[in-house]
This record gives sequence, structure tokens and C-alpha cells, in this order.
Amino acid sequence: MKLPEAPEPLPAEGTAGPMPWTGKAERVDRVIIVGLVVSGLYALLLLPLTPALIDSHPLALEIIRGSVSSIITMGALARTGDASLAVAVLAAIPALVMFDWVFWLAGRRWGHRAVTMFLGNGAKRGRQVRRLEGVMRRLGPYAVLFGYVLPLPTALIDAAAGWIGMRLRTFLILDLLGALLWTGLLAGLGYAIGQPAVDVAHAVGRYALWFTLGIVALIVAKQMRDGKAAA
Repeated sequence: MKLPEAPEPLPAEGTAGPMPWTGKAERVDRVIIVGLVVSGLYALLLLPLTPALIDSHPLALEIIRGSVSSIITMGALARTGDASLAVAVLAAIPALVMFDWVFWLAGRRWGHRAVTMFLGNGAKRGRQVRRLEGVMRRLGPYAVLFGYVLPLPTALIDAAAGWIGMRLRTFLILDLLGALLWTGLLAGLGYAIGQPAVDVAHAVGRYALWFTLGIVALIVAKQMRDGKAAA
């Protein structure tokens, strides 16, 4: 799979085509697209698991989704003696970083067009891309390391890291360290809160499943309605 040797310069605003790649899609382009689709479906399909498992199986939820609530709950259970603090910190890391390499590869392969695609449509999109490029070139490794706590989607940071030419090995190391920092903060918060956080988890598990399923149903209904309107 051929990758560009250097980050692609940002062109004038409005020159990007409808697809993030140029010419005919190659194998690496198809791999990225499949990875992005799987990443989105994984997050959407597992959304109902948070209220379903947060009370009865928070460790399983942390391993599968790496959700904020599950990490905090496991930290709280460590405070009450019902879980290990080390497990609370480490269990979520694989789920958190599972698809990050896909976004890095998208940025490495497609350059600024990957970032543009993730930002979506908008009048200020070109300015946002340039601002993100400037931030990444100034901060570089620190942006990836603290990506989970920055007020930016981690997908944008991962794609921008590939765009500016960060090596994959460097990115993966920083990504893992950043995830460890994030889970440590959340598990530490749960440990500090203790039993009240466990009580909240019980309440969430009791009432939130139907609420979450209702949100998912509304999202699906809206997508079907938008699809019919576009047709």
C-alpha cells in the first residue's frame, strides 16, 4: 500500500473533490473506508450497552466500549474493594485505541482531504483545517498525547497526525500513553468519588436502557426520513 512520502500541502479553499482520494480508489483507500465504516457501526451498535451493562457488568462494558461511565464506575468499585484499580485503568485502553490507526492512515494517505471529510460541510471549514494544521505543527506529539482531554474530536487529531507526517510507531506510542493518561484520570475520579458513583451506576442501569433505545430509534427514523427526502 503506497503512502505519500510527505504531508500534502493545503490547497486553496474549495479545490477539494467529492472524494478524499484522487483518481481511481486503490486498495489502501478501500481499506480505510471499510475501517471508518466499521468504526462508526461499532460505536453506534454498542451504544445501548452502556445502560444495559453499567450496573451489572461494568468491566465487560469497559473492555468492549471503553466508555467514560464504565471507567469511572470501575474506579469507584476499586474504592469500595470490589475491583482492582489497575484493571480499571488498563481495561479500556484496547477499545479506546482500536480504530485510531485508521484515522492516522486516512490522514497519511489523503492529507488535508481526510481532515476536511471529518469536519463535514460548513462555511468555515477551510479556516478550521488551516487552524488545525497550525496547531498540529506547533504541538505535534503533545496534541496526540493529550488528545483525549483536548476540546477536539480525537479522530481529527489522529488524521492530522498522519497528515503532518508523524510516523506510525510514534503515533501509536503516544496514542497508547494518551489513552493511559485518560483512563487514569477517569478511574482516579471514580476512586475519589467512591460509593456515590456506584449508586449512580445502579440508577443508570435501572432506567437508562429504554431512554437510549429511544434515542437510537429516533436517529434511525431521521436517517430514513432524510433518505426518502433526498430520493
